[in-house]
Amino acid sequence: MQSFRSELENPVVQQDIIDLEKKIAKFRAGEIDEEKFRSLRLARGVYGQRQQGVQMIRIKIPYGKMTTDQLLRICEVSEEYSIGRLHTTTRQDIQIHYVSLDRTPQLWADLEKSNVTLREACGNTVRNITASPDAGINKDEVFDVAPYAQEMFEYFLRYPVCQEMGRKFKISFSASDKDEAFSYIHDLGFIPKIENGVLGFKVMLAGGLGAQSFHAHTAYEFLSSDKIIPYTEAVLRVFDRHGERSKRHKARIKYLLHDLGLEAFTKLVEDEWKSIKHKTYPIDAAAYANTVAPAVKAIPEVTISDEKEYDRWFKSNVFEQKQKGFFGIWIKLTNGDFYLKEARNLAALVKEYAADDIRITVNQGLMLKYIRPEALKFWYTELKKMEMAKPGFNSPADVTSCPGTDTCNLGISDSVHTAQVIEKMIEEEYPELVFNQNLSIKISGCMNSCGQHALAGIGFHGSSMNVNGKVMPALQVLLGGGSKGNGQGAMSEKILKIPSRRVLEAVRIVLDDYSANQTDGEYYWQYFERQGKNYFYNLLKALGDTSNVKDEDFLDWGHVEEYVKAIGVGECAGVVIDMISTLFLDVEEKLSLASECAAAGKYADAIYHAYSSMVNGAKAMLTSVGKQTNTQNGVINDFETEFVASKQFTVFPSAKEQILKINKNEPTKEFATAYIADANTFYKGLTTLRDLQLANATEKA
Repeated sequence: MQSFRSELENPVVQQDIIDLEKKIAKFRAGEIDEEKFRSLRLARGVYGQRQQGVQMIRIKIPYGKMTTDQLLRICEVSEEYSIGRLHTTTRQDIQIHYVSLDRTPQLWADLEKSNVTLREACGNTVRNITASPDAGINKDEVFDVAPYAQEMFEYFLRYPVCQEMGRKFKISFSASDKDEAFSYIHDLGFIPKIENGVLGFKVMLAGGLGAQSFHAHTAYEFLSSDKIIPYTEAVLRVFDRHGERSKRHKARIKYLLHDLGLEAFTKLVEDEWKSIKHKTYPIDAAAYANTVAPAVKAIPEVTISDEKEYDRWFKSNVFEQKQKGFFGIWIKLTNGDFYLKEARNLAALVKEYAADDIRITVNQGLMLKYIRPEALKFWYTELKKMEMAKPGFNSPADVTSCPGTDTCNLGISDSVHTAQVIEKMIEEEYPELVFNQNLSIKISGCMNSCGQHALAGIGFHGSSMNVNGKVMPALQVLLGGGSKGNGQGAMSEKILKIPSRRVLEAVRIVLDDYSANQTDGEYYWQYFERQGKNYFYNLLKALGDTSNVKDEDFLDWGHVEEYVKAIGVGECAGVVIDMISTLFLDVEEKLSLASECAAAGKYADAIYHAYSSMVNGAKAMLTSVGKQTNTQNGVINDFETEFVASKQFTVFPSAKEQILKINKNEPTKEFATAYIADANTFYKGLTTLRDLQLANATEKA
């Protein structure tokens, strides 16, 4: 008997972890299809690494907020199950690596003892909700967005609508019009506003990065705060039903909105409101547990040996809060990595001399708050001991990077060591840039933009080049990205591809050019727009010339062996089984969940589980005749044509009308009861049809 079965207080969490344990056992036994199992484990934060047989675990930290207790719990888990390295991400999560799949249920249970979850940290779900890390203390903020981010996180965690969408869904909350959380690249981005004394948000819809970046549309200039959760649910329902499911690279909501147009998409969202449980959902920000300043206490005396070095840190990594007499501290983490000794020491210091509220930043750093001015020099000396007092937070000397080829399946060329050598070069050759927050450098190991290279003034993504019959590590150079504020931003543009070993020279050329030709106060994205893309192509053109390559050009940064382009292979393969049977098992599970939710009075949830059971059942039958359909709406239409119109399925006059009752009725007890009963009848009809198929196949054989 696993210990978490008796130790966890929350029965929902306990059952979730037990279910994961059971599904792992079924996968090992070949009873669950690999693709289905992948979807299930990803929704529980378990992500296959480049190295076979081990997993990356993504720990979901809503808007990056951790208490010292939670950080210490994560340290314990990393020490027990991983390698002792904590990696912060651009979505304000923490990742740990090299974890055994079979140990993930107990790992998750250990985290939940401090109210830390893995649920929906990966997969086709609502991912971690991000927010400006300084929300609540930002001098420019309209109001604190943290309570709204927290409520959004809690509302949609385990929500039936968003468990198995076509692709992931990302939400952000910015603290001010400066748009610190990049609303314009999110599926939904919220910027706080006040109109006539009413709190609300500007809403940005269907942005996204990746191989093809889309700037978000303005859905609302102002939406009152009590409408943001119902609106988000309606958007998720539309995405779930109409979003692409077969072509993964086209399955984000940005493509759906592009195909439908904003007006048609908005009409679908409005049509969904009837089926939503809460037409309005007031959020009580006053009930949110506000961060408490530390008690006044004696600060140990320290002596600063290098006042100039301290001054560089103070000017680049310390800021005044809106609360008078308190300061925040930014901590720069190279590659977003820190280790157990430093993490535990940091937690101990925060407990004594700061607010118990550590924030992970969107550029992979950390933020501490409510530091008293008399404690700043003490904090500097303590952080310096841990090598966490490097100046230049959010400057060109603070390079954002994903794990790249170190651990990620999709990595093409190195990003981790590339970021390190760029930071070192800037610290040595351009020390004044630690004070410059007008220009960012970001690197991704592939085109998928986990390192957010498309947001950068200077961006790179992993690639390769064929030269003299050999493959060389390369980087695609992108320039000109940056936030313009209030939901507007510039996406970086591709300039050219260069051998990876020439990246330092590329950065030097770009920095020197900007320094020589910028006007006063000109952001890099403004400079890029003024000069034009061709100017920068010509500036860097010589670096793309491969006629004079050297042997070292075939070595990636941080590697001594010759480069081999090898996108990772993922986990060990499961046993090939009957996909139709797997889908039918999923139908039975959804029907069971529908009944459980109805019994608990969760009628909207029950209705959605019943809806999913019918869609999955229809998909199973379409699969049985070799018909693949890209969307849930397509499944419904194709089933109507293939089986109802041909009189093979006669349980209902129209299966389509039956299934789509979901968005034409209020989620009442009466409708839920009838809809679940009809879903069970629908499934019985499907099993009868499937039995007939199998019998006919046997006769023909």
